[in-house]
Amino acid sequence: MINNEAVEDKTKHFLKDPKLAAIKTVLEKDHAIDCLLLLHMDKGRWKDAKNFMAENKLTISDGTFRSRMLEIKHLGLAQSEHIDPLKKYYRKTELGEKITEHLMDLFEHIETTLMLTSNEKPT
Repeated sequence: MINNEAVEDKTKHFLKDPKLAAIKTVLEKDHAIDCLLLLHMDKGRWKDAKNFMAENKLTISDGTFRSRMLEIKHLGLAQSEHIDPLKKYYRKTELGEKITEHLMDLFEHIETTLMLTSNEKPT
């Protein structure tokens, strides 16, 4: 039996904890998860990210990419290196890698759940 009070306390904690709230806020933004996955594949340079997205018939603007990468960097999930005075290359940090691995696990669990509920066999 589910303890509603425990569920509510846990939910409040997830919503109010400053570190979790900061990550939640960034993940709610447009293309934030895309950018974390790009970092996971070592595509933290705009040129590489743009090419990958185009090859997969996906889109992200350079402004959105740069904004999300800055936010991800400020959370400690990435670090940047200057390529030239105007361009940066973003690399995942250990924390960023762990967060991305958890996101990928979450998506795998969701996919499996969707397949099981639609009577498909997971791959």
